[in-house]
Amino acid sequence: MRRLSRLSSLFVAVSVMVGITGAARAEAPRIVTDVAPVTSLVAALTDGVSRPHQLVPQGASPHDTRLKPSGAAALTQADMIVQVGAGLTPWLTDARETLGAGADVLVLMDVAGTTRWPLRREAGFETAHHDHGHEDHHDEAHVEDDGHDTHDTHDEHDDHADHAEHDAHDHAEEHEEAHGHADGIDPHGWLDPGNGLIWLEAIAAELTARDPGNADVYKANLARARAAVMQARDAARAGLGPYRDVGFVVSHDAYQYFERAFDVTAAGAIAMSDAQAPGPARLGEIREVVKEGRIRCIFVEPAFSARLAETVAEASGAELVALDPMGVELAPGPDLYPALIRDIATRMAGCLGRAS
Repeated sequence: MRRLSRLSSLFVAVSVMVGITGAARAEAPRIVTDVAPVTSLVAALTDGVSRPHQLVPQGASPHDTRLKPSGAAALTQADMIVQVGAGLTPWLTDARETLGAGADVLVLMDVAGTTRWPLRREAGFETAHHDHGHEDHHDEAHVEDDGHDTHDTHDEHDDHADHAEHDAHDHAEEHEEAHGHADGIDPHGWLDPGNGLIWLEAIAAELTARDPGNADVYKANLARARAAVMQARDAARAGLGPYRDVGFVVSHDAYQYFERAFDVTAAGAIAMSDAQAPGPARLGEIREVVKEGRIRCIFVEPAFSARLAETVAEASGAELVALDPMGVELAPGPDLYPALIRDIATRMAGCLGRAS
């Protein structure tokens, strides 16, 4: 009887311990993220506590991803949703309102202090070196967006040219509206590591507020994550520093934040967005940009049409080099974000060094 009693007591004790452990685990925030760079930032902070669920599969376009059943289930159970913003994943707004209505939402592009730049519609870019700083440029973006028509004083333009320009402008605006760009803001903000550092702080604050029991873990993880991002930023600056005056062209306009953060000079983009192929007029314009700028590097992405890039490059002999702003080829997890910054910088510097 004593033996049975001891076994019963042990069973009760173990059951209580399991229950306590289960309760502690249940308290860990269930976090849903949109894309791999954001998942990496969150995972770096929740290491040892929980793992975020990423909605956009690696290699898929974030603009028009179809939500998987596992993603829908994750949204219904989420405590937090962390996303870049509607400009990158327009479909997520409705999904989170219908499926994740009970979750706290952190839109990173809306975090105070985040650097925000207006979309660039033209094929060729201004090549003056960029101003730096991480203040919010929301007002500036709208000034530039509202003042897009800069050709009013060009009296030599005939009616046909004006009509063509008007159509192109309308088409660009329709495209922005369709892909969540109606605010005129470039959504690729994670490619500025200054934004990454600001977002780490914001995510850590949200986690600590929701889960104060793990505040010490989040604090320690934040210190490590910040150090890793700053090391990657400093390495990228050192690697790209010698090539600040060497122009290049990109397959689609995803790198404005990276250019401004590291003071490198993009001369233009073959396509405004990865969601739509460029028309003949834009292709003609970018060929002129490549020719006149003596561009020797065209940075393309895995999903972009190799034929289009080759068409632009063939007359100039420019080298095609793959870049990956989403980190598709990198190991997922806490280290992906700093590795992404290093990888883009290394690949850029390699080509720009050969071109200089």
